[in-house]
Amino acid sequence: MKTAKTAGIIYNARIPEALDLSTAIFDGLALGGRSWVSSAEDMDKLVPRMADTDLVITVGGDGTILRAIRVTAPCEVPVVGINMGRLGFMTELSVQEALEKLPLYFNGACRVEERGMLQARLVNASAGGSARVDGPYHAVNDVVLARGAASRVVTIRATIDGAELTTFRADGVILATATGSTGYNLSVGGPILDPLSDCLVLKPVAAHVGLAAGLVLQSGSKVQLSLGGDQQAILSVDGHVDYPMSPGDRVEVEQSPLKARFLRANPPNDFYATLTRRLGFGVSRRGQ
Repeated sequence: MKTAKTAGIIYNARIPEALDLSTAIFDGLALGGRSWVSSAEDMDKLVPRMADTDLVITVGGDGTILRAIRVTAPCEVPVVGINMGRLGFMTELSVQEALEKLPLYFNGACRVEERGMLQARLVNASAGGSARVDGPYHAVNDVVLARGAASRVVTIRATIDGAELTTFRADGVILATATGSTGYNLSVGGPILDPLSDCLVLKPVAAHVGLAAGLVLQSGSKVQLSLGGDQQAILSVDGHVDYPMSPGDRVEVEQSPLKARFLRANPPNDFYATLTRRLGFGVSRRGQ
């Protein structure tokens, strides 16, 4: 990566210490100039600034990164995450090492790691007349079609590349990226993918009827999830934006042309070296 000159800092305002650390970083690195600090809640106002920003530092957790990438990905701006959350699969630095190590990410010596994203289009066929297409919506982690407030299963017909897979009666269906495989997908028993893989995971949630196992799909796969039955449902994109769906509506998902970019100084095998620790499992050694 080229040497970074202008940096933005995006912090999670719901974490009291996040603003303090952001201010300390801004002052400690003497960023000044056109560099800036903003809360994640003001994300929409940052779009015009991305064209002149070389690097974004997030202070929070993976959720803060997910929100930041909505504005960094279209402008190909890389992100360095400081973890103040719990898991921090996408973050790079801990709070304790942030001020000491952040200068390394400005000198051009770090590598840019690209992660695949999803692109979803919502086809609203229940509004009457011709179907309305909303989107595309882009996701770093996952696109989820699930039941809404009612505690009843939903009926979801799934096709892959035009071939009918099955009709699920389930709480929902997850379509996750490799990055998102350690999120909701993992919590319902789905497989963990190498984070640099372009493959996708399709995983039903509490399936009563239909395939219960997760499927790993090739990067070029196009998945269509159609809502049947008589139940309303919710389409969730990265857990931040929810769209109501009615029977007859469908969502069409494929790989996004956008990439989530992360600036990395840690070695590529760091994901595996810290995997069990991030999941809360210690590394067991004989005699310890």
